[in-house]
Amino acid sequence: MKKFNIRKVLDGLKEQASSSASSGQSGTQENNLMQETLQSENFQLCKTVRHGFPYQPSSMAHDPVQKILAIGTQSGALRLFGRPGVECYCQHESGAAVISLQFLINEGALVSALADDSVHLWNLRQKRPAILHSLKFNRERITFVHLPFQSKWLYIGTEKGNIHIVNVESFTLSGYVIMWNKAIELSSKAHPGPVVHISDNPMDEGKLIIGYESGIVVLWDLKSKKADYRYTYDEAIHSVAWHHEGKQFICSHSDGTLTIWNIKGQGKPFQTITPHGKQPKDGKKPEPCKPILKVEYKTTRLGDPFMILSGGLSYDTVGRRPCLTVMHGKSTAVLEMDYPIVDFLTLCETPYPNDFQEPYAVVVLLEKDLVVIDLAQNGYPIFENPYPLTIHESPVTCCEYYADCPVDLIPALYSVGSRQKRQGYSKKEWPISGGNWGLGTQSYPEIIITGHADGTVKFWDASAIMLQVLYKLKTAKVFEKSRNNKEEKQNTEIVDEDPFAIQIMTWCPESRMLCVAGVSANLIIYRFSKQEITTEVVQLLEVRLQYEVNDMESPPEGGGGGDRGGGGDRDLPTPGTASPSPQTTGPPTHPSTSSNSSDGVRDNVACLKVRSTPLKQSPGYQVELVVQLVWVSGEPPQQITSLALNSSYGLIVFGNSNGLAVVDYLQKTVLLNLGTVELYGSNDPYQRQPRSPRKTRQPSGGNGLCDINEGSASEDRCKSPTSAKMSRKLSLPTELKPDLVLLSVCPPRGANPLDHRDNSFSRSRSSSVTSIDKEAREAITSFHFCETFARKGDSTITPCLYVGTSLGTVLAVALNLPPAGEQRLLQPVIVLPSGTLGRLKGSILRMAFLDNTGTFLPPAFELWYEPNAVGADSEERDKARKRRPVSVSPSTSQELQESQYAVVCSEKQAKVIALPSQNCIFKHSITETSFVLRADVVQMNIGNCVACFCANGHIMTLSLPGLRPLLDVNYLPLTDMRIARTFCFTNLGQAMYLTSPTEIQRITYSQETCENLQEMLGELFTPMETPEAPNRGFFKGLFGGGATSLDREELFGETQAGKASRGLAQHIPGPQGLEGMKGAASGVVADLARARIALDERGQKLGELDERTAAMLASADSFGKHAHDMMLKCKDKKWYQF
Repeated sequence: MKKFNIRKVLDGLKEQASSSASSGQSGTQENNLMQETLQSENFQLCKTVRHGFPYQPSSMAHDPVQKILAIGTQSGALRLFGRPGVECYCQHESGAAVISLQFLINEGALVSALADDSVHLWNLRQKRPAILHSLKFNRERITFVHLPFQSKWLYIGTEKGNIHIVNVESFTLSGYVIMWNKAIELSSKAHPGPVVHISDNPMDEGKLIIGYESGIVVLWDLKSKKADYRYTYDEAIHSVAWHHEGKQFICSHSDGTLTIWNIKGQGKPFQTITPHGKQPKDGKKPEPCKPILKVEYKTTRLGDPFMILSGGLSYDTVGRRPCLTVMHGKSTAVLEMDYPIVDFLTLCETPYPNDFQEPYAVVVLLEKDLVVIDLAQNGYPIFENPYPLTIHESPVTCCEYYADCPVDLIPALYSVGSRQKRQGYSKKEWPISGGNWGLGTQSYPEIIITGHADGTVKFWDASAIMLQVLYKLKTAKVFEKSRNNKEEKQNTEIVDEDPFAIQIMTWCPESRMLCVAGVSANLIIYRFSKQEITTEVVQLLEVRLQYEVNDMESPPEGGGGGDRGGGGDRDLPTPGTASPSPQTTGPPTHPSTSSNSSDGVRDNVACLKVRSTPLKQSPGYQVELVVQLVWVSGEPPQQITSLALNSSYGLIVFGNSNGLAVVDYLQKTVLLNLGTVELYGSNDPYQRQPRSPRKTRQPSGGNGLCDINEGSASEDRCKSPTSAKMSRKLSLPTELKPDLVLLSVCPPRGANPLDHRDNSFSRSRSSSVTSIDKEAREAITSFHFCETFARKGDSTITPCLYVGTSLGTVLAVALNLPPAGEQRLLQPVIVLPSGTLGRLKGSILRMAFLDNTGTFLPPAFELWYEPNAVGADSEERDKARKRRPVSVSPSTSQELQESQYAVVCSEKQAKVIALPSQNCIFKHSITETSFVLRADVVQMNIGNCVACFCANGHIMTLSLPGLRPLLDVNYLPLTDMRIARTFCFTNLGQAMYLTSPTEIQRITYSQETCENLQEMLGELFTPMETPEAPNRGFFKGLFGGGATSLDREELFGETQAGKASRGLAQHIPGPQGLEGMKGAASGVVADLARARIALDERGQKLGELDERTAAMLASADSFGKHAHDMMLKCKDKKWYQF
């Protein structure tokens, strides 16, 4: 009897758990043959930079000396901007809205106040700013914050009307409090409302203006602790601003008026202005206007002062856009904005409030844009914004990311994109110019491409952690503008909104060929040219890609995917045939050759109408061919779920839930048009039930692909209709709810069904084939062009197309291409389905190929050439470039050793398959409980790996070819549709996704990049001298009248003001405290920071010693007093009286 060995059983279980066990002896041999270079220590995940406009901004601040801008958002984010390329993103842990920001001017620090009544001090003297101190108010709500220039005492106004004072160095509360009932008239019984403004008199730091919401303004004397003057107006106050001489101030009110007050004239305002009110002739008060939300009063040495305000328009201007009003002397300029104004700041030459301000620009923060207006030029032109803040100009619907591109690509795109720039900007340099660039060693070119809801495609230079727009392509120009004819729309369109939205993009950086798929079941193929051309007729192919088996047809006959092109009568392909002849008739030149048939059934109608007039095409991307799927017998075309392009072969392939089509874009013909089942031939492993064709119009469950205004309430609108079972209403049994819709998110070339009814990533089907699955079609989810072995046991490599489906099958299609040059344009390309490579769990997301040494084999490509070049020389050069020789070195004895390895990744698992034997040598189960949203085979510096992003938020990398787990990080605890749709990996350890509708977040999973990141990041703070204070002048110094200073330390310090109430606020030290500052002190300010740290430490220790000494003294005093009392009490008592 054989002895039972428990160790062997345990070893077997371990192998099974890791799922990377080799199948049979061959796997072990392969592992020994190929040494894997990548190890787990080569991987580390961290965020690098965030680009784009801060989503839902709420507040803004500017440092006039450092010239940096800070923007806070409703989600507690903080974005800091210096010169173009110097940006920084920070996040408050609580996620509460940032209601106010105050720079410690030229100190490298920033104070933020949040809606959860906490105040934080940020240290900006390090590349990644960190919180040093926090103070959380427990009893009162914060409404306003003010920090005077060169002061360390912060004034905090509250909802109760009180003002508290905080020392920003120690972040402790002063015992000095201005109570609302002492500030207002004693006879007044009504509460004045929350504090809406605090500021000190520019000429007298001891006088403080306090504005209350109800309309009361108080001039408070800090030394005497009483109100000097009170100013009352019967309209609510929104903001207050000083004249620099400190003798006048201006208030903005809720009825659209401005009141100017002399500080010593408290009865009524010196002047009342209604900037946008109509003045009645009979001398009555003008009609009330909308509230003026903010006003700023800035003086100039030589001319009239500027009054700048937001709001205040009259109520009869219905539908008028938000405005900023600039009043200068007798002129009033009303500047219309595209979005509502959140805040604005006037940039001035001096940081001193008691000097002539000399304003030169206004920064206007809008809900979805940042505008800077030049005040020094006539007409107030805006500055050209150098920051990448236009990502969301139209909502982003898909993204692609390419690292290590050809070096000539970015200059080429920039040269054509520079001609698209608008004119009329200010000629001055961008005024926010602080900080210094990082010293990055990362030099390879990176490009991000974004597709948008209006059909635009933007190319961005993403090299060296910066982002700059290079070129913008408008794909909607190819189509006729839709008229507002509702009946016509209902007849043809398959989506209710954004019919031109980009759904998938594929790009070949070497040849610069671009192909985009839109939501209206259309494809546009573009070539790059540096010359302008006029296209008389846009080339068009119409494809009847429809696979529906109805009761009248037998299943085999129903497999015909319609005809193989547009226009004219063509034969249906017979099931199982593998070499359909190419289309011989020319492509139709007009959008549709037939429309609704006599019985009202829509047939051969495309969803969009291609323009029939000549199209002028500027240098850049120019239309080569348009392919449209058409309605078939009243059935709408299904949206495209996968797409691939190969410039060497001159082919485009696309698929949807019906099947796939291969298009030769050189000959403008459809080569193959098959239902998915026909790819299997007679070896179809699935039993497919006949279905009747649907007569109903496809609902657009996800309306638009994305919505800029999305929040939790509108997440459903952002669920992308980019799927295999795209918004399909299934023919369910009557007892089931008929409104169940299966949606899936489609990272380019992949489709993952999601449940439409909630925002979680729960799977809408189980792994077993349910009744719904039998009804649902097998969609095409991914493609890969390659030069490999088409069939099992082949001895030669040929051009092939590999096809992945939603049921996890990988199928091969052989491509027989004519010789390059003239024959390629005349002879047909033969396309031959060649059987199945293998099956995996879940939809196929990605395929790639390695040679027998484990080196990545990129698909063949042609190099770019100028398509519109003229002359014999250029023609000869172009022909020579048509095909790239394939550099594969198979072993001399094919029988003994495999020559290639196919890497296939699905939603659930990854496999490595040896070719041509088609043996699975490695497999790994990526996830059991979740599913993969995006997978890419990426090249690192020293090897290749598979990178995966799962719906449960995990980011993973697997080695190649062994599929060993190298990295597994739970990165995103909460995922949503936007992230799923836009997440992409690229080479050299880079990845990105849309973290909000307006912002791109870039991350790295490379240890090397993480280590170099500190050097690559820019510095926000630059040590510089504070400008000199304004000269008081001889007579002002002699007779008074200049600025008077105040010893705030004496007034607010503990000696005179006492201690603050203990329960009012809680002090929270920074997450790392002094230790964190030590680690962060680096670069130019290292010595300064270290000196500061030493002082802080010394001060902290001395403070602690002082506190302990004081406590001991108090204890000794108390003990002495008690002893003395006891002695007096017992002095005259006899011993028996005790």
